[in-house]
Amino acid sequence: MSGVGGSGRPVGWGILATGGMAAAFTEDLLRVEGARVAAVGSRTRESARRFAGRFGIGRAYGSWQELARDPGVDVVYVATPHAAHRAAALACMAEGKAVLCEKPLALNLAQARELVTAARERRVFLMEAMWTLVHPVIRRLKELVDAGAIGEVRSVQAEFGFAVPEDAGHRLFDPAAGGGALLDVGTYPVWFAHLLLGAPDEITAWSDPAKTGVDRTTGMLLGYRGGAMAVLSCSLAAQQGQRAAVHGTEGWIEIGADFYRPAGLVLHRTGREPEAVTGPPPEGHGYGHQAREVMRCLRQGRTESELVPLDGTLAVMGTLDEVRRRIGLRYPGE
Repeated sequence: MSGVGGSGRPVGWGILATGGMAAAFTEDLLRVEGARVAAVGSRTRESARRFAGRFGIGRAYGSWQELARDPGVDVVYVATPHAAHRAAALACMAEGKAVLCEKPLALNLAQARELVTAARERRVFLMEAMWTLVHPVIRRLKELVDAGAIGEVRSVQAEFGFAVPEDAGHRLFDPAAGGGALLDVGTYPVWFAHLLLGAPDEITAWSDPAKTGVDRTTGMLLGYRGGAMAVLSCSLAAQQGQRAAVHGTEGWIEIGADFYRPAGLVLHRTGREPEAVTGPPPEGHGYGHQAREVMRCLRQGRTESELVPLDGTLAVMGTLDEVRRRIGLRYPGE
């Protein structure tokens, strides 16, 4: 793919799905310079029309295929429930469209590999929407760790949870939609651990299931042959602080709240005063950073982002698969 949005032309975005995630991303996208929301597609034309009217989008389609064939769309943001990611992304890539797909990229590693293979064979851009990895504060954290600011990393901790009523009809608790804490919010702690320590050598997990069979709460311990570990948790039943920390032989870095979109971090080094690193002022929901990263890649003719690499996505999906195996969570059709 070459030169999308070149010569100052805005990058044309298509929004696939019309739920809460699609709305939040679109709200932020409308603030991003050089981005143009060209069209929206849904399973029903009426839903697409309502969404288009809400955000002033020019074209509304009643099918994914129509959206993917729109010549004014350069990249499609896929915001369906997890179980539909594979089919939606494949439909768009089949028409040569770049894809930003909500996390997790697919239900399991086999599906994720299928998407990555399709993207690489067709030479089209594909990125998982793990917006945390492109956030300036997380990028700074990674720079500090890589530069040896806290010595050798020995442990990582991260939690992401909130309490919601258990509703069998809601996508969060629906097995057919890929529901459960692990795939919805557990992807953040797992990605955080992978970012700092890589793929684990050993995985232990425990889960408290909902009545529908998906996980309400899951705890994970990732072990590494060098002796490092990651202690992670996710929940739909507990109000967690969304805190994270990385500990090394010469200090530690902590994020006090909302590590997935942090306002800042604190660097602690042995024998020194703590150093606070503050991020840029928040913009909307925080999705603008990933939109800009996608557009940067497209304008440079890249087919994947080095900040959210596809091989990294596959490694994380492998860890999620093993956690699900250990807690006995399978989705329909697997």
